[in-house]
Amino acid sequence: MITMTQRGRKAATNPGTPLLASLLAPVLALTLAGTALAGEAQHPDPASYGLDPETGVFKHPAEAPYWAYSGPRPFDGSLEELEDATYIKNMTVEGHWPIVVKPGHSWQHTVDMDGHRYMIHYYRHILKIYDITNPKEMEIVLEKTYEDGNWFGAAAIAYNEKLEKWIMIQSFEVPRSIGGLKGKKYDAPEAVKAIKEAEAFRGVRIYEMDSITEWRQIAEISTNTLNPHGKRQEGSGALDVPNYDGGKYAFVAAAPDNTFTNIEYPNYIYSPAQMILDVEDPYNPKWVSTWWVPGQRLGEEEYYKEWRQYGNRVSWTGARLPISTPVPLDEGGRYGYTVMGGLGFHVLDLQDPANPKAVGSVDLPVNVGGVEGDNIDVTRVQSRGIVLANGYPMNEDCYEPYKDIFVIDVKTPEAPEIISVLPRPTPPAEAPYTDFCQRRGKFGPKRPSPFFAPGQADDNLAIYPFNNAGVQVFDISDPKNAEIVAYFTPPMTDDLDDPRSYITPVESIFVEWDRNLIWAMANSGMYLLTSDALGTPQFDLAGIAGN
Repeated sequence: MITMTQRGRKAATNPGTPLLASLLAPVLALTLAGTALAGEAQHPDPASYGLDPETGVFKHPAEAPYWAYSGPRPFDGSLEELEDATYIKNMTVEGHWPIVVKPGHSWQHTVDMDGHRYMIHYYRHILKIYDITNPKEMEIVLEKTYEDGNWFGAAAIAYNEKLEKWIMIQSFEVPRSIGGLKGKKYDAPEAVKAIKEAEAFRGVRIYEMDSITEWRQIAEISTNTLNPHGKRQEGSGALDVPNYDGGKYAFVAAAPDNTFTNIEYPNYIYSPAQMILDVEDPYNPKWVSTWWVPGQRLGEEEYYKEWRQYGNRVSWTGARLPISTPVPLDEGGRYGYTVMGGLGFHVLDLQDPANPKAVGSVDLPVNVGGVEGDNIDVTRVQSRGIVLANGYPMNEDCYEPYKDIFVIDVKTPEAPEIISVLPRPTPPAEAPYTDFCQRRGKFGPKRPSPFFAPGQADDNLAIYPFNNAGVQVFDISDPKNAEIVAYFTPPMTDDLDDPRSYITPVESIFVEWDRNLIWAMANSGMYLLTSDALGTPQFDLAGIAGN
């Protein structure tokens, strides 16, 4: 049992618009320039980490600074060139297309319309839509590039039974590139000011879909609850994909205003909270409440200074993704789950959505650099009472602590506990190295298939993209003795002199649970995979619910 309860923390919540009068008296501004703070993460002693010549296993640094200060960090035993090899176990490549929307992470979603299944594949400025009804003969039905500061926001799409219409909600945040921050927040007050004052839309836009390629905006609402319709807005805007299931509520990760700035991460100025949006009438959305961990806001320095990450100038302290709800609130669901970066895992009682309450919390081990707590998988809460949670690596060549995937028992919402971690992948015997850290680029988990993937996730299998280790399939039937039962590791591509081209080989996957199909988005293209571990694949939609 690896349980660490949070001490000295009391979750904050606010119904509707934040009550600034009480929270900002007095306001103690976060210093963005000056000398190093106590506890700032340092470059580790080279002798403290590296490849163990006796075991062939890499020992990770105990800590490391922000990735932009690191760059390539090869060590004795690192490959001197990118490996053009593929490794596969208990998996079959059913298709491969040389499609790369973005080297590294991209977003995917599927929609079933008129007897067809479509995949939307995008990252901000680039959008592609495929007809994957017959996945082996995938067809591109739309390709679009957005310009002039516009983009396709991270999207949640669901069928609204009440309206009998497809509704899409997209997230928009202030561009992180404004002002040339470049990881130097603490020494760049002008760049910070430029981000805060940028005249950019910060919030969500709602669309009605007439077809897979045609949609109309029907509403927008800023996450800046102080001034939701003003030209100059505050806060971060909405991060990543909203959580929307077609019902009354949507969930968004966002910093509502410029007081949410107590975040250590040097390349981001906002500390995102969790926000709940009433979309019962999607033409007239309304904010219901905002929840955050005390210390995220200016004026809460008493709590902020108690954080274990206080002053390290590396940790992401705040939300990365919105609250996950295994059962929709308007279908009898009560609990939501979230991990708030380095601020731990939380179980929220949402019986009264206007007053969310943290009823149980557990700390994840301090683990810097990289992102300590990024996402959770709640697809097995109802069936098994467990949640999977992980952060992800930011530094290449394993120049940071390893990012575990934690199994958290939530059967008792008031007392969640970490009961195990999934095993660390190891290379096959035929590989010319003994540890994936030697393969170059990043090594470690990113995000599993999203909660809105079609079908019901397998109770006993967890599937993760693992960067240079490709796609890893874990048997979690006994989570305390999980094992890797299948994998697909594609070739490393591009130019070793250009880390941006190879650093994140496989960061995105999408699983069609109802058809036992795995889509992997790699730097070497898009792969369609099947595995006996997942079950017999179905290459048509016959018999699939809704088709």
